Amino acid sequence: MEENLEHVLTEWSMEPSIWLGIALLVGVYLLATGPWRSRVKGSEPVPRARRVSFVAGAFVMLIALASPLDHISDHYLFSAHMVQHLLLTLVAPPLMLIGTPGWMLRPFLRFKLVASIARLLTRPIVAFALFNIVFSVWHAPALYQSALESEPIHIFEHLLFISTAFLNWWAILSPLAELPRLPYPGQILYLFLDAVPSTVLGAILVFASDVLYPTYASAPRIFGISALEDQIYSGLIMAMPGGMAYLLALSIVFFRWMGQEDSTERRNAVAG
Repeated sequence: MEENLEHVLTEWSMEPSIWLGIALLVGVYLLATGPWRSRVKGSEPVPRARRVSFVAGAFVMLIALASPLDHISDHYLFSAHMVQHLLLTLVAPPLMLIGTPGWMLRPFLRFKLVASIARLLTRPIVAFALFNIVFSVWHAPALYQSALESEPIHIFEHLLFISTAFLNWWAILSPLAELPRLPYPGQILYLFLDAVPSTVLGAILVFASDVLYPTYASAPRIFGISALEDQIYSGLIMAMPGGMAYLLALSIVFFRWMGQEDSTERRNAVAG
């Protein structure tokens, strides 16, 4: 049965925790990088482009969690849920990390326990494992279905996705010398390996002969997409746009590495 599209496409979530939480996050960030910056020892001006990047990342998170995309992903289309997950893990976190200056986070490292936990969780192998295990395990039909049926579990799932995604991008975009990025060759390998789990999971969804998630098998149909077609599109979204995000990041890292090598060679030539 086809659902009323006008209702589906205008259903925004008014959950106060989402709107207030993101508004508070952006507000504190803008104050910290603006009028409050002089209160932080060692602070430096944050370029406008970086501030825009942080706000854009927060806006992407709002779209993922509160726009009609969230309603569609919960009740109608698995493919919409996959788009939501990619926004929460591959778009919002790197944009927000790009916009976060190191001096804003450094005061928290004065606490020994915080510093110890941060060093452990941002180790590349730990961050990589946490994110990819969390992302893969939560797509197991039983766990995924439980999240769709229980709002608290669903919120917990999204919090895990977002937090581990920030850790996963830390090896590439860390703003802190105390918790450093990987060297460029390591970043390239890291990003290449990051694309593997989502590609494998996407292939499983594409080639599955049955609909794996009961909620989507019985959901009202929209846009004329069958439940099995929807699942195939979900796998393609995970494998292709998801993989392309890592490929884009890998390409940027590669050209930055080559630019650094060229600069080093020119300096050596001048010195010689």
